[in-house]
Amino acid sequence: MEYFSNLTEIFQGIDLLLKSDPKIVLVRLLLIILGGVMIYLGKKGVLEALLMIPMGLGMCTINASLMFFDPINMVNKTPVDPTKVGTLFLDSTVANNDQLMTLMQVDWLQPIYTLAFSNGLIACLIFIGIGSLLDVGFVMCRPYVSMFLAVCGEMGTLLVLPIATLFGMNLHEAASIALVGGADGPMVLFGSLKMAPDLFVPITIVAYLYLGLAYGGFPYLVKFMIPKKLIGIKMPEEKKAVPITSGQKLVFAICACVLLSFLFPVASPLFFSLFLGIAIRESGLEKFQYIVSELVLYGSTLMLGLLLGVLCDAHTIMNPKVLPLLLLGILALLLSGVGGLLGGYIMYFITGGKYNPVIGIAAVSCVPSTAKVAQKCVSKVNPSAIIMPHALGANICGVITTAIITAIYMSLIK
Repeated sequence: MEYFSNLTEIFQGIDLLLKSDPKIVLVRLLLIILGGVMIYLGKKGVLEALLMIPMGLGMCTINASLMFFDPINMVNKTPVDPTKVGTLFLDSTVANNDQLMTLMQVDWLQPIYTLAFSNGLIACLIFIGIGSLLDVGFVMCRPYVSMFLAVCGEMGTLLVLPIATLFGMNLHEAASIALVGGADGPMVLFGSLKMAPDLFVPITIVAYLYLGLAYGGFPYLVKFMIPKKLIGIKMPEEKKAVPITSGQKLVFAICACVLLSFLFPVASPLFFSLFLGIAIRESGLEKFQYIVSELVLYGSTLMLGLLLGVLCDAHTIMNPKVLPLLLLGILALLLSGVGGLLGGYIMYFITGGKYNPVIGIAAVSCVPSTAKVAQKCVSKVNPSAIIMPHALGANICGVITTAIITAIYMSLIK
């Protein structure tokens, strides 16, 4: 017995495991398996590797090690309560300087959580990086069609709000999970942090899990809704248009940023971040563009994936509110995909069969993943059909539309 006791002191994970609820142990094992599957599918390219691999590894690690960081109790030398084993200490509001200094020690990912995740900064950093990759010329060439498809691609965002209230959620929580339909992870993080701070961690986890699944699932939705002969439609060659200069794109970015920030000041950090990235791109600031498009974007995405993984422990998943979030999140994303494809069908009939309806799936923003999905689906049927410019127009417009809807929700639901 004494030998066994010594073993549990050395291998502390065994001790914590023995003291845990059997349900918690089972859920942890399932989450470890899920994390491994996410890594595998990310490696195979079925899911978005940039996010799924660090998230999957973080999920495996946290549920295997039962890590727990509680800096406040560390200050007070309070022993860890085995019935409350978790991941990170989530309250970044501290009462005194001793607690603040302990909170800011390098307890693994705690400083990143406190300084970048729990205040929405990481969402803004990712948006700057995304903006630096966007060519708004695709939107400026065909603004009305792009905007129409983008609105259609928000069907899940709009319809899941009233549906979520039927699940007993208040408007703040319903609006937060409905934003998953916009397929913009940073938007969901920022919006839920402002509207439903108590649930923003599980909502954000749900959002990013489903965004990874959308990359692998949307091609099946396209096959289900659109006949093969329509998937291979070639877009007609456009008449020679006056090329849009970088100066014009810069003016567009400035005007759009100022106008949207004036109309929806509550979401101005998101608008500013997105259009700052666009402005850097169009201003020819190559060194800045490299920093934000490579270092900031990929560094923030890596940290976000790791944080989401380590926050996805058994206690988070077993929250009774998580199951409705899982169901509503997938419903929002599914309805948005259906809405985008229906918008594509409408354009197909308006143009007399000259518009490829697959472009509608790109309106579910998730830049540039859904645009790539659209082109990939078309190329499999007709390798000579190029729809990418049209898909990117709807894709970029979808980001802006999701930001506007997020701002409307945040403004109206108080």
